[in-house]
Amino acid sequence: MIFVVKVITNKEDQAAELIAGKVEKRGLQVYSVIRPHGLRGYILIEAEDYDSAQQAALNVPYVKSVIFKSLEYKEVENIVEPVVTAINIEKGDIVEILAEPFKREKAKVVRVDKQKEEVIVELLEAAVQIPITVKLDNVKVIRRTKEEGEDKDF
Repeated sequence: MIFVVKVITNKEDQAAELIAGKVEKRGLQVYSVIRPHGLRGYILIEAEDYDSAQQAALNVPYVKSVIFKSLEYKEVENIVEPVVTAINIEKGDIVEILAEPFKREKAKVVRVDKQKEEVIVELLEAAVQIPITVKLDNVKVIRRTKEEGEDKDF
């Protein structure tokens, strides 16, 4: 059975680690603690029953509550399993950054690292061009540059 645990936003990783440590220490009937990417304020616990999930989360810092209703795997499958997508970002593309601290900033792609799933970008409106590394899923292409003789000073 899978249960949803409400936690303080941006403390999901810490709460998951604390719950996992408690489960290991006490030998509770919890099979996995999942912190799905992109799901803010919640983590998932796969446990034998509600009581086991409740025990695992009880008095753990950053945890607000355990939702009583259990979920089927098919309900959380799209959250838990990563979707393989083709990397469609190229050097020279203009992208918008989707994550903090540079959210909504426009940048030019300097390099794409497909193995690490990262792009190195330079902010367009910055006074000094400093390379910034950003995860691929935190940028979206807003303009594709194919011309060879393009102006390098944005």
